[in-house]
Amino acid sequence: MKTEQTFKTKTGFCHITEDKIILTRDGIIGNVAELTTGNNIVRLLIIYGLIASLMIYNAYGDFKNENWLFFGLYLIGGIYLTYTVFKSINLSATPIIERNKIKNVEFKPAKKFLTRSYFKVDFEQNVGKIKSRLIMLPGSLNDGTNETEKAIGIMKNAGLIKNNVG
Repeated sequence: MKTEQTFKTKTGFCHITEDKIILTRDGIIGNVAELTTGNNIVRLLIIYGLIASLMIYNAYGDFKNENWLFFGLYLIGGIYLTYTVFKSINLSATPIIERNKIKNVEFKPAKKFLTRSYFKVDFEQNVGKIKSRLIMLPGSLNDGTNETEKAIGIMKNAGLIKNNVG
């Protein structure tokens, strides 16, 4: 393996080095500190939780007023956001993952016209908790098929995923 290999992601670039996976916005490894998301997604999940609570509260009000259309819409939206929050609790937005802390890397192919391809990287944090980082690949409007093939090749060459992918 070369000392560093890079492929495009949905929001920037992923650099695979011998000891780390580094995600950057502009392709320059030195600019990792400028990422605005930070190391976790707790703030975003709290906002989603508050919006879900507001939607469920509105659904209750519409239920009392027998406004069935908005009751259904608010209830479905609130339940979906609540589900998303609980599903996302174990995700991380860390831009640097140490390769010796990686437990598993899994490739998830895109569902045509619905989702993007992505890698799910399970890794151990400093405190011993297992977290997952999603590395979203470019979509079909951004040469997604070629970039996905390139990313899979780089991940295979780095020994992060098995050869039976895709």
